[in-house]
Amino acid sequence: MNLPNTLTVARIFLVPLLVVVLLTKFDYYWPFHFSKEILGAAIFGIASLTDWADGYLARRRKQVTGFGQWMDPLADKLLVIGALVSLVQLDLAQGWMVAVILGREFAVTVLRSVAYARGLTMPASPLGKIKLVAQVVAIEILILGQGHLHSFFVVGQIALWVATITALLSAVDYYRRFNIQLAKAGTPSAPSP
Repeated sequence: MNLPNTLTVARIFLVPLLVVVLLTKFDYYWPFHFSKEILGAAIFGIASLTDWADGYLARRRKQVTGFGQWMDPLADKLLVIGALVSLVQLDLAQGWMVAVILGREFAVTVLRSVAYARGLTMPASPLGKIKLVAQVVAIEILILGQGHLHSFFVVGQIALWVATITALLSAVDYYRRFNIQLAKAGTPSAPSP
């Protein structure tokens, strides 16, 4: 297994650790006198960095593999699901916003799979990248600020709103681009939901 794929698998293993750290109640500090908020934010931050690093290293080292192309999006979705569902449980994120974001993730994944099966490519959209950045910022800030700083909570909520709105807009954009590619390829369009 090459280094990019190892980073992807490591990100998957960090997800349950993140959830345990976020959802376990402790009245004392974790090892090395870190609060669980700092430890949770560090785990999420490291996992998010591996998302960037594995893609960068795979392209730079020319180590793009089918395994990596399949596992990287799965690892991303597991990390986001684990973090956002934990934030809902901690009353730091509204359930409907998380449902919109996660619903978009699943819908776009299915759409991209259908496109791939038809020989079409659906590269990430600029809106999707904005959503990803807003999502990471929202999760990181909400983890760090839980129960301590009201200003962190407000900034985290704003970032979560941006992530939710861009999730909806990017889902519409993916569907539009998918239909344009189908029309160019001369295949029947996808049925309306």
